[in-house]
Amino acid sequence: QKNWLREFYQVVHTHKPHFMALHCQEFGGKNYEASMSHVDKFVKELLSSDAMKEYNRARVYLDENYKSQEHFTALGSFYFLHESLKNIYQFDFKAKKYRKVAGKEIYSDTLESTPMLEKEKFPQDYFPECKWSRKGFIRTRWCIADCAFDLVNIHLFHDASNLVAWETSPSVYSGIRHKALGYVLDRIIDQRFEKVSYFVFGDFNFRLDSKSVVELLEFDKELSVFKDRLYELDISFPPSYPYSEDARQGEQYMNTRCPAWCDRILMSPSAKELVLR
Repeated sequence: QKNWLREFYQVVHTHKPHFMALHCQEFGGKNYEASMSHVDKFVKELLSSDAMKEYNRARVYLDENYKSQEHFTALGSFYFLHESLKNIYQFDFKAKKYRKVAGKEIYSDTLESTPMLEKEKFPQDYFPECKWSRKGFIRTRWCIADCAFDLVNIHLFHDASNLVAWETSPSVYSGIRHKALGYVLDRIIDQRFEKVSYFVFGDFNFRLDSKSVVELLEFDKELSVFKDRLYELDISFPPSYPYSEDARQGEQYMNTRCPAWCDRILMSPSAKELVLR
């Protein structure tokens, strides 16, 4: 935690963002029942640190209710607003209106009843072999300077077996991820609410096409299915997965999976225009 926070604070100091969104997946770690006790300490440190003192408003949404298998996603969404930003609003999905953001608030356990977000776990028939796992999304909506946009924290399905992933091109797991991502995109542009620009970022678990890598050394393909709906800035960093879990070997990859760009920031065409503006 100490090392991670030090690096995070350095990024904040370097870029000095006015609005900051941090999306976490597998919050509490793989052994979440034993590790959830550390989450509160982490959040308290993050909100009270000197490095974050200029961010006088914050919203933290933690899905910690691991006893609810039907709903638990282990997602954590953090939003920090700089004191220089004025008149920032967040959307109330139940009342269907914006509310001014003030102070720092933390929500956990039963996020399903929190009107300031939408949270869903993917339908069980989407899961490989219909086995529950912590996969889903959290959506929030914001308005800054009359510019409205959605921020979606997402966690898609991983490759359960390297051998199965090598059998077909694209792999069966790639097809499951496409189905789940399509489900999310359809949900955030359906008729229930006004359509706005959206950013979707988190752990997509995208993999290199293993069959093609072995045969043709071709690379990242999964996002091409959504090229008309999602845009991505150029990738200028090495694969984000699977780095060693040993803190002494933090810059090395594990041998368990083929390295891939699993962690991505995607956006709608209109959101791209906001970024480039």
